[in-house]
Amino acid sequence: MTAESDEPFDRWHKKYPKDGDAPCKCGSRARPLYPSADHGRGRRWQARYTGPDGKPKRPTFTHWDEARDHLAEVLTDMRRGTWQDPELGKGLAVDYAREWLEWIRKRRDNQNTVETYASHTKAHILPFLGTRRGRELRRADSNAFVDSLIAKGLSAGYVGQVFKTWRIWVNWMIDEKGIPLPANVVKRVELPKAAKRRAVELTKAEVERIVECMEPRFRVLVWMAACGGLREGEAFGMVRDRVDFLRRRWHVAEQRQRGKAVRTKTEASQAWVSLDQYLIERIAEHLAAGYDKPAPVKKASETRRRRRQVLGQWSPPADEGLIVTSPTGRPLTRSTFLDYWAKAVEEAGVDPRAHFHDLKHFYTRTLVTSGDHDPKEVQRLSRHARFDETWDTYAGSGAGAETVDVTAFSAVFAPANEGDDAVVR
Repeated sequence: MTAESDEPFDRWHKKYPKDGDAPCKCGSRARPLYPSADHGRGRRWQARYTGPDGKPKRPTFTHWDEARDHLAEVLTDMRRGTWQDPELGKGLAVDYAREWLEWIRKRRDNQNTVETYASHTKAHILPFLGTRRGRELRRADSNAFVDSLIAKGLSAGYVGQVFKTWRIWVNWMIDEKGIPLPANVVKRVELPKAAKRRAVELTKAEVERIVECMEPRFRVLVWMAACGGLREGEAFGMVRDRVDFLRRRWHVAEQRQRGKAVRTKTEASQAWVSLDQYLIERIAEHLAAGYDKPAPVKKASETRRRRRQVLGQWSPPADEGLIVTSPTGRPLTRSTFLDYWAKAVEEAGVDPRAHFHDLKHFYTRTLVTSGDHDPKEVQRLSRHARFDETWDTYAGSGAGAETVDVTAFSAVFAPANEGDDAVVR
C-alpha cells in the first residue's frame, strides 16, 4: 500500500539507457533523455503505486505536476483509509444494469417485483444509458433520465415507478459494487406530480351486485376479500387445510403469483385471523359446489386429454388443496381473473375504476364503522404492519362526520344541577 516511487514515472524515456542509444530532442546536452518503446505514444507521466488490494496501479497524466499531485493524494487517502480503486465503475453502465438484474433474480422470490424491475430496465434504462460508463453517472443524468421518460408521454405515476427502479439500481452500484458515485446522484430529482389513486369506496349493495355478476366459480374470491380482507394473491393461494371451520378462522401464510407460491407482502400479513360466520358459509357453499376442482368437460375433450397424456403432451393438474382454481383445475393467475373481474364490475354498474383491492378497503372500513372492534383490533384483523396504514389508507375518506351525534361538550359545559356543590374552575 505504498508508492513505488515518490516521483512520477516517465514512460517516454528510459531510466537506464543502453550503450549505443541515441538521445532524443526532449532532453538537453547537460541532461540527455533516451527514448523508450512508448516514446510519443499516450500520456507521458505515470503515477505508480500498489493499492490496498495488493494490485499495482498505473494511472497516466499529460503533465508531471498532475501525476505528482495525484500520487500525493492517493498516499494521503491510503493513510486515512479513504482510498477508492480508480478502476471501479469504468465499465459500461448498461453492463452493470444487466448484472444487477441477474443479482435481483437470485435474491428476490417475489416474481412480480423481479418482472417489474426487468421491464423498467429493458424498456427505459438500457436505451437511455447508451455508452455512459458507470462511474460517470451524475445527478444531471438522473434528471435527464426523468426528462426522457416524460418526453415519451408516460403518466406521472409510471415515471415515478421507473425512477424508483433507477434509484435502486444506482444505490446497488454504490453499495454492492463500491463504485464511487456522488452522494447526490439520485437525490433532489424533481418528478412530475402524480395524483394518488383513491380507492373506490364500494357499498354493501355494490359488493353484492359484483358477486351476482361474477362467474360462479370465482364468486367466493369476492367474499374472501370483502369479508376476510385478503389481497388478490392471498385469495388465490388460500388452501382448504388452512381454514378452521369449527373455530371460524384461517391462517394466511402465502400468496400466489403467476401460479407459484411466494411469501406474503409483509411479515404482518402472515397470521391467524378470525372469520365471520357469513364468510364461513360462503366458503362451504363454494366447496360443496365443487368449484375447487377442474370444471367438467365434454366426453370428446376428456378423450383428447387422455391421448395427449399418453404422448406426454398433457398432465392432469395436481391437487394442491387450493380453494379457488382455474377452470382447468390449476392455480389461478391474475391475467385469467382480471377479465372476469372487469366484466362483473361493468355488468354490476359499479365505478369502472374499482379494483379488486378495493374490497379489502371495504373490509377494513366495515370493521371500523361497526363499532365492535377497537382500533388495534382493526389493525390486527386487517394484517397491517403500521397503525397509520389502517386508519389513513384503509379506514375511509372520513365522509359522514356530519351525521355523528356529538354530546361530549354538553356533558362538560352544562350548568351544574341545583344543590350540586361542585365548582368548575
